[in-house]
Amino acid sequence: MIAWPLLTWYNGTGDDMKDNILIEKSIDFGARIAKLNRYLTKEKKESVLSKQILRSGTSIGANINEAQYGNSKADFIAKLHIALKETAETEYWLHVLQKSGYLDLSLMNSLLVDCLDIKRILIASINTAKENLKDSPRKQDEIPPN
Repeated sequence: MIAWPLLTWYNGTGDDMKDNILIEKSIDFGARIAKLNRYLTKEKKESVLSKQILRSGTSIGANINEAQYGNSKADFIAKLHIALKETAETEYWLHVLQKSGYLDLSLMNSLLVDCLDIKRILIASINTAKENLKDSPRKQDEIPPN
């Protein structure tokens, strides 16, 4: 298991297990999307849709990771919102690829389950961070202590 640096002051619980799970799931999902891109371009000779899903599917984890280094709580929440939007886009491309015959239903469903799992955790993380932002005596734009 990789030990990722985390700023746990955002969720206020001191429990970074959920954050570790989110980062690990997003990295694993990004790797699956990269493999899907390779399959689509080599086996199916598809290059337009595969680039779209590669961008959105790998952007999820990139934004989650970037959120860990936000300048403020508001910045942290904003980056998680971007990751959430990327999950919605990735869902869309999975459906398009399946309906256009590039993905079979079982592969699409497998990827969709992972995407929706990340989406569920993101929503919970955003809601928790927003609640903690409201309850925090700090200003939104204050940089956390080291």
